[in-house]
Amino acid sequence: MRRAKVVFAGRTVEFVDRDRAIRQIEELGEKGTWRVFVVYGPEGCGKTALLRQAAEILEDELGYSVIYVNPLAEKVEELLAFTPSIRDIVKEVLGLFPEPYSRIVDVAVSIASYVVKRLPKPRVAVLMDDIFQAVGLDKAEAYVKTLLNLIEWPPAEYERIVVLVTSSEGVTRTRVGRHRWAELLTMWNMPWEGFGELYNLLPEPKPPLEDVWRLTGGNPKALEELYRENWSADRVANKIILGRGVTYAFVSKWGRYLEEAVEDPDSLWRGAGEAEKLVEELVERNLIVFHLPPREEGYWVDEVPPERDPELGVGRYVAWQTPLHREAVRRALEQAQGSA
Repeated sequence: MRRAKVVFAGRTVEFVDRDRAIRQIEELGEKGTWRVFVVYGPEGCGKTALLRQAAEILEDELGYSVIYVNPLAEKVEELLAFTPSIRDIVKEVLGLFPEPYSRIVDVAVSIASYVVKRLPKPRVAVLMDDIFQAVGLDKAEAYVKTLLNLIEWPPAEYERIVVLVTSSEGVTRTRVGRHRWAELLTMWNMPWEGFGELYNLLPEPKPPLEDVWRLTGGNPKALEELYRENWSADRVANKIILGRGVTYAFVSKWGRYLEEAVEDPDSLWRGAGEAEKLVEELVERNLIVFHLPPREEGYWVDEVPPERDPELGVGRYVAWQTPLHREAVRRALEQAQGSA
Protein backbone atom coordinates (compact mmCIF):
# COMPACT_ATOMS: atom_id res chain seq x y z
CA MET A 1 0.00 0.00 0.00
CA ARG A 2 1.29 3.43 -0.93
CA ARG A 3 1.89 5.67 2.07
CA ALA A 4 0.79 9.28 1.87
CA LYS A 5 3.42 12.01 1.94
CA VAL A 6 2.93 14.48 4.79
CA VAL A 7 4.97 17.44 6.00
CA PHE A 8 6.36 17.05 9.52
CA ALA A 9 8.89 19.35 11.19
CA GLY A 10 9.82 20.96 7.89
CA ARG A 11 10.44 17.72 6.03
CA THR A 12 8.33 15.44 3.86
CA VAL A 13 7.81 12.05 5.47
CA GLU A 14 5.66 9.01 4.88
CA PHE A 15 2.48 8.42 6.86
CA VAL A 16 3.46 6.59 10.05
CA ASP A 17 1.64 3.88 12.01
CA ARG A 18 -2.18 4.01 12.51
CA ASP A 19 -2.50 0.44 11.23
CA ARG A 20 -5.90 -0.09 12.78
CA ALA A 21 -7.17 3.19 11.32
CA ILE A 22 -6.01 2.04 7.90
CA ARG A 23 -8.02 -1.15 8.27
CA GLN A 24 -11.05 0.90 9.32
CA ILE A 25 -10.74 3.06 6.20
CA GLU A 26 -10.50 -0.06 4.05
CA GLU A 27 -13.66 -1.45 5.68
CA LEU A 28 -15.53 1.80 5.08
CA GLY A 29 -14.40 1.76 1.48
CA GLU A 30 -15.73 -1.75 1.00
CA LYS A 31 -19.16 -0.83 2.40
CA GLY A 32 -19.51 2.92 1.89
CA THR A 33 -20.83 5.26 4.58
CA TRP A 34 -24.54 5.39 5.36
CA ARG A 35 -24.16 8.69 7.23
CA VAL A 36 -21.58 11.45 7.35
CA PHE A 37 -18.67 10.16 9.43
CA VAL A 38 -17.35 13.00 11.61
CA VAL A 39 -14.02 12.38 13.35
CA TYR A 40 -13.20 14.54 16.37
CA GLY A 41 -9.93 14.66 18.22
CA PRO A 42 -7.27 16.90 19.76
CA GLU A 43 -5.63 19.47 17.53
CA GLY A 44 -2.53 17.99 15.97
CA CYS A 45 -3.38 14.36 16.73
CA GLY A 46 -2.97 13.42 13.05
CA LYS A 47 -6.44 13.78 11.51
CA THR A 48 -5.11 15.58 8.41
CA ALA A 49 -2.47 12.91 7.84
CA LEU A 50 -5.13 10.21 8.21
CA LEU A 51 -7.36 11.85 5.60
CA ARG A 52 -4.45 12.02 3.18
CA GLN A 53 -3.76 8.33 3.76
CA ALA A 54 -7.47 7.60 3.33
CA ALA A 55 -7.32 9.32 -0.08
CA GLU A 56 -4.48 6.98 -1.12
CA ILE A 57 -6.36 3.88 0.04
CA LEU A 58 -9.71 4.80 -1.50
CA GLU A 59 -8.25 5.92 -4.82
CA ASP A 60 -5.46 3.41 -5.41
CA GLU A 61 -6.82 0.27 -3.76
CA LEU A 62 -10.58 0.64 -4.09
CA GLY A 63 -11.08 2.69 -7.26
CA TYR A 64 -12.81 5.73 -5.78
CA SER A 65 -12.97 9.17 -7.33
CA VAL A 66 -11.68 11.21 -4.40
CA ILE A 67 -12.35 14.87 -3.60
CA TYR A 68 -10.23 16.15 -0.71
CA VAL A 69 -10.67 19.63 0.80
CA ASN A 70 -8.58 21.43 3.39
CA PRO A 71 -10.11 24.94 3.65
CA LEU A 72 -7.59 26.05 6.30
CA ALA A 73 -4.57 25.27 4.13
CA GLU A 74 -2.09 28.14 3.85
CA LYS A 75 -1.47 27.65 0.12
CA VAL A 76 -4.18 27.78 -2.57
CA GLU A 77 -2.85 24.64 -4.25
CA GLU A 78 -3.39 22.70 -1.01
CA LEU A 79 -7.06 23.66 -0.64
CA LEU A 80 -8.32 21.03 -3.06
CA ALA A 81 -7.01 17.69 -4.29
CA PHE A 82 -8.78 15.17 -6.50
CA THR A 83 -8.40 12.03 -8.57
CA PRO A 84 -6.83 12.98 -11.94
CA SER A 85 -9.55 11.17 -13.91
CA ILE A 86 -12.17 13.73 -12.79
CA ARG A 87 -10.04 16.76 -13.71
CA ASP A 88 -12.45 17.95 -16.44
CA ILE A 89 -15.39 17.82 -14.04
CA VAL A 90 -13.42 19.76 -11.43
CA LYS A 91 -12.46 22.40 -13.96
CA GLU A 92 -16.08 22.77 -15.04
CA VAL A 93 -17.35 23.16 -11.47
CA LEU A 94 -14.64 25.66 -10.55
CA GLY A 95 -15.82 27.76 -13.48
CA LEU A 96 -19.33 27.93 -12.02
CA PHE A 97 -18.16 29.85 -8.94
CA PRO A 98 -17.01 33.49 -9.24
CA GLU A 99 -14.49 33.01 -6.39
CA PRO A 100 -14.25 29.22 -6.05
CA TYR A 101 -11.42 29.04 -3.53
CA SER A 102 -13.26 31.25 -1.07
CA ARG A 103 -16.14 28.73 -1.14
CA ILE A 104 -14.10 25.58 -1.46
CA VAL A 105 -16.42 23.45 0.71
CA ASP A 106 -19.39 24.27 -1.54
CA VAL A 107 -17.21 23.60 -4.56
CA ALA A 108 -16.28 20.15 -3.24
CA VAL A 109 -19.91 19.20 -2.67
CA SER A 110 -20.76 20.33 -6.20
CA ILE A 111 -17.86 18.34 -7.66
CA ALA A 112 -19.07 15.20 -5.91
CA SER A 113 -22.60 15.78 -7.21
CA TYR A 114 -21.34 16.24 -10.77
CA VAL A 115 -19.22 13.08 -10.54
CA VAL A 116 -22.30 11.11 -9.51
CA LYS A 117 -24.28 12.59 -12.40
CA ARG A 118 -21.61 12.21 -15.07
CA LEU A 119 -19.96 8.87 -14.32
CA PRO A 120 -21.77 5.52 -14.55
CA LYS A 121 -22.42 4.24 -11.00
CA PRO A 122 -19.20 5.65 -9.59
CA ARG A 123 -17.47 5.17 -6.29
CA VAL A 124 -17.10 8.63 -4.77
CA ALA A 125 -15.20 9.75 -1.66
CA VAL A 126 -15.54 13.22 -0.13
CA LEU A 127 -12.86 13.96 2.48
CA MET A 128 -13.14 17.27 4.32
CA ASP A 129 -10.53 18.45 6.80
CA ASP A 130 -11.56 20.81 9.64
CA ILE A 131 -14.36 22.42 7.67
CA PHE A 132 -16.45 23.65 10.61
CA GLN A 133 -13.94 26.32 11.56
CA ALA A 134 -13.85 27.45 7.94
CA VAL A 135 -17.61 27.60 7.27
CA GLY A 136 -18.48 28.90 10.74
CA LEU A 137 -19.60 26.87 13.72
CA ASP A 138 -23.15 28.14 13.29
CA LYS A 139 -23.31 26.42 9.89
CA ALA A 140 -21.89 23.05 10.96
CA GLU A 141 -25.28 21.34 11.10
CA ALA A 142 -26.35 22.69 7.72
CA TYR A 143 -23.22 21.38 6.00
CA VAL A 144 -23.54 17.96 7.60
CA LYS A 145 -27.13 17.78 6.36
CA THR A 146 -25.99 18.82 2.87
CA LEU A 147 -23.44 16.01 2.85
CA LEU A 148 -26.03 13.55 4.12
CA ASN A 149 -28.33 14.55 1.25
CA LEU A 150 -25.53 13.62 -1.14
CA ILE A 151 -25.61 10.12 0.36
CA GLU A 152 -29.37 9.69 0.70
CA TRP A 153 -30.70 11.78 -2.21
CA PRO A 154 -28.00 11.65 -4.90
CA PRO A 155 -28.59 13.21 -8.34
CA ALA A 156 -28.01 9.78 -9.92
CA GLU A 157 -27.19 6.24 -8.91
CA TYR A 158 -23.77 5.48 -7.47
CA GLU A 159 -22.09 2.26 -6.41
CA ARG A 160 -20.64 3.48 -3.11
CA ILE A 161 -19.95 6.76 -1.40
CA VAL A 162 -17.68 7.61 1.52
CA VAL A 163 -17.97 10.94 3.35
CA LEU A 164 -15.39 11.68 6.06
CA VAL A 165 -15.19 15.00 7.92
CA THR A 166 -12.66 15.87 10.62
CA SER A 167 -12.85 18.54 13.29
CA SER A 168 -10.95 19.79 16.33
CA GLU A 169 -13.89 22.02 17.25
CA GLY A 170 -15.41 20.18 20.18
CA VAL A 171 -18.01 22.91 20.56
CA THR A 172 -19.77 21.61 17.42
CA ARG A 173 -20.02 18.07 18.70
CA THR A 174 -23.29 18.55 20.55
CA ARG A 175 -24.85 20.46 17.65
CA VAL A 176 -23.96 17.81 15.09
CA GLY A 177 -24.61 14.89 17.42
CA ARG A 178 -28.15 15.89 18.35
CA HIS A 179 -29.28 14.91 14.85
CA ARG A 180 -29.10 11.45 13.30
CA TRP A 181 -27.18 12.82 10.35
CA ALA A 182 -23.68 11.87 11.40
CA GLU A 183 -21.72 9.01 12.89
CA LEU A 184 -19.44 10.57 15.52
CA LEU A 185 -16.05 8.98 16.15
CA THR A 186 -13.14 10.08 18.30
CA MET A 187 -9.49 9.90 17.33
CA TRP A 188 -6.80 10.16 19.98
CA ASN A 189 -3.10 10.95 19.96
CA MET A 190 -0.68 8.34 18.65
CA PRO A 191 0.08 5.17 20.62
CA TRP A 192 3.57 4.66 22.00
CA GLU A 193 5.00 2.55 19.15
CA GLY A 194 3.86 4.80 16.32
CA PHE A 195 4.87 7.94 18.19
CA GLY A 196 8.32 6.43 18.67
CA GLU A 197 8.63 5.99 14.90
CA LEU A 198 7.86 9.68 14.41
CA TYR A 199 10.27 10.69 17.18
CA ASN A 200 13.02 8.64 15.52
CA LEU A 201 12.71 10.74 12.36
CA LEU A 202 13.98 13.81 14.22
CA PRO A 203 17.73 14.44 14.43
CA GLU A 204 19.89 14.31 17.52
CA PRO A 205 20.43 15.82 19.98
CA LYS A 206 17.02 15.39 21.56
CA PRO A 207 15.55 14.42 24.93
CA PRO A 208 14.79 10.75 25.67
CA LEU A 209 11.61 9.41 24.12
CA GLU A 210 10.09 8.82 27.56
CA ASP A 211 10.44 12.49 28.48
CA VAL A 212 8.95 13.65 25.18
CA TRP A 213 6.05 11.21 25.59
CA ARG A 214 5.24 12.61 29.05
CA LEU A 215 5.07 16.12 27.57
CA THR A 216 3.11 15.36 24.42
CA GLY A 217 1.01 12.30 25.23
CA GLY A 218 1.72 11.09 21.69
CA ASN A 219 0.47 14.22 19.90
CA PRO A 220 2.45 14.71 16.65
CA LYS A 221 1.87 18.48 16.53
CA ALA A 222 3.12 18.87 20.10
CA LEU A 223 6.21 16.87 19.16
CA GLU A 224 6.77 19.14 16.18
CA GLU A 225 6.34 22.26 18.35
CA LEU A 226 8.86 20.99 20.90
CA TYR A 227 11.35 20.31 18.13
CA ARG A 228 10.87 23.79 16.61
CA GLU A 229 11.36 25.38 20.05
CA ASN A 230 14.62 23.48 20.65
CA TRP A 231 12.85 21.09 23.02
CA SER A 232 11.84 23.88 25.41
CA ALA A 233 8.62 22.88 27.17
CA ASP A 234 8.56 26.35 28.77
CA ARG A 235 8.28 28.10 25.42
CA VAL A 236 5.65 25.70 24.08
CA ALA A 237 3.55 26.04 27.24
CA ASN A 238 3.81 29.85 27.08
CA LYS A 239 2.67 29.79 23.44
CA ILE A 240 -0.39 27.79 24.52
CA ILE A 241 -1.09 30.30 27.30
CA LEU A 242 -0.96 33.18 24.83
CA GLY A 243 -2.68 31.44 21.93
CA ARG A 244 -5.56 29.95 23.91
CA GLY A 245 -6.34 32.99 26.00
CA VAL A 246 -5.34 31.51 29.35
CA THR A 247 -5.27 34.98 30.85
CA TYR A 248 -4.92 36.22 34.41
CA ALA A 249 -8.62 37.07 34.45
CA PHE A 250 -9.54 33.60 33.17
CA VAL A 251 -7.52 31.61 35.72
CA SER A 252 -8.44 33.97 38.56
CA LYS A 253 -12.14 33.52 37.79
CA TRP A 254 -11.96 29.72 37.65
CA GLY A 255 -9.02 29.12 40.00
CA ARG A 256 -10.37 26.39 42.30
CA TYR A 257 -12.02 24.45 39.48
CA LEU A 258 -8.91 24.67 37.29
CA GLU A 259 -6.67 23.51 40.14
CA GLU A 260 -8.86 20.43 40.55
CA ALA A 261 -8.95 19.79 36.80
CA VAL A 262 -5.15 19.97 36.52
CA GLU A 263 -4.93 17.15 39.07
CA ASP A 264 -7.94 15.20 37.79
CA PRO A 265 -9.70 16.22 34.54
CA ASP A 266 -12.73 14.13 35.51
CA SER A 267 -13.47 16.71 38.23
CA LEU A 268 -14.98 18.73 35.37
CA TRP A 269 -17.33 15.84 34.61
CA ARG A 270 -18.53 15.70 38.21
CA GLY A 271 -18.92 19.47 38.46
CA ALA A 272 -22.18 21.37 38.19
CA GLY A 273 -23.39 24.94 38.08
CA GLU A 274 -20.46 27.27 37.47
CA ALA A 275 -18.21 24.37 36.43
CA GLU A 276 -20.44 23.73 33.41
CA LYS A 277 -19.59 27.19 32.07
CA LEU A 278 -15.90 26.49 32.61
CA VAL A 279 -16.20 23.30 30.56
CA GLU A 280 -17.70 25.31 27.70
CA GLU A 281 -14.79 27.74 27.81
CA LEU A 282 -12.13 25.02 27.98
CA VAL A 283 -13.70 23.20 25.03
CA GLU A 284 -14.01 26.42 23.04
CA ARG A 285 -10.33 27.15 23.69
CA ASN A 286 -9.41 23.62 22.54
CA LEU A 287 -7.75 22.81 25.85
CA ILE A 288 -9.73 19.69 26.75
CA VAL A 289 -11.78 16.96 25.13
CA PHE A 290 -15.02 16.54 27.06
CA HIS A 291 -17.27 13.48 27.20
CA LEU A 292 -14.89 10.83 25.96
CA PRO A 293 -16.81 7.81 24.65
CA PRO A 294 -16.62 4.31 26.13
CA ARG A 295 -13.34 2.54 25.49
CA GLU A 296 -14.87 0.25 22.91
CA GLU A 297 -13.71 -0.03 19.32
CA GLY A 298 -16.95 1.13 17.71
CA TYR A 299 -16.52 4.64 19.10
CA TRP A 300 -12.90 5.27 18.08
CA VAL A 301 -10.69 5.70 15.06
CA ASP A 302 -7.45 3.75 15.43
CA GLU A 303 -6.32 2.60 18.89
CA VAL A 304 -8.52 3.07 21.94
CA PRO A 305 -6.78 5.15 24.66
CA PRO A 306 -6.51 3.91 28.26
CA GLU A 307 -9.48 4.24 30.60
CA ARG A 308 -7.41 6.62 32.70
CA ASP A 309 -3.84 7.89 32.54
CA PRO A 310 -3.23 10.50 35.27
CA GLU A 311 0.37 11.09 34.11
CA LEU A 312 -0.89 12.26 30.69
CA GLY A 313 -3.98 14.06 31.99
CA VAL A 314 -6.45 11.52 30.59
CA GLY A 315 -9.55 10.75 32.63
CA ARG A 316 -12.42 8.41 31.96
CA TYR A 317 -14.70 11.15 30.66
CA VAL A 318 -12.46 14.21 30.22
CA ALA A 319 -8.88 14.68 29.02
CA TRP A 320 -6.48 17.52 28.43
CA GLN A 321 -5.65 17.62 24.73
CA THR A 322 -2.00 17.03 25.63
CA PRO A 323 0.01 17.15 28.86
CA LEU A 324 1.45 20.44 27.58
CA HIS A 325 -2.05 21.97 27.58
CA ARG A 326 -2.45 20.93 31.20
CA GLU A 327 1.01 22.29 32.01
CA ALA A 328 0.11 25.62 30.39
CA VAL A 329 -2.91 25.98 32.66
CA ARG A 330 -0.86 24.92 35.68
CA ARG A 331 1.74 27.60 34.92
CA ALA A 332 -0.93 30.24 34.36
CA LEU A 333 -2.39 29.39 37.77
CA GLU A 334 1.01 29.72 39.41
CA GLN A 335 1.64 33.06 37.69
CA ALA A 336 -1.75 34.37 38.83
CA GLN A 337 -1.12 33.26 42.40
CA GLY A 338 2.32 34.90 42.33
CA SER A 339 0.77 38.17 41.16
CA ALA A 340 -1.99 38.17 43.78
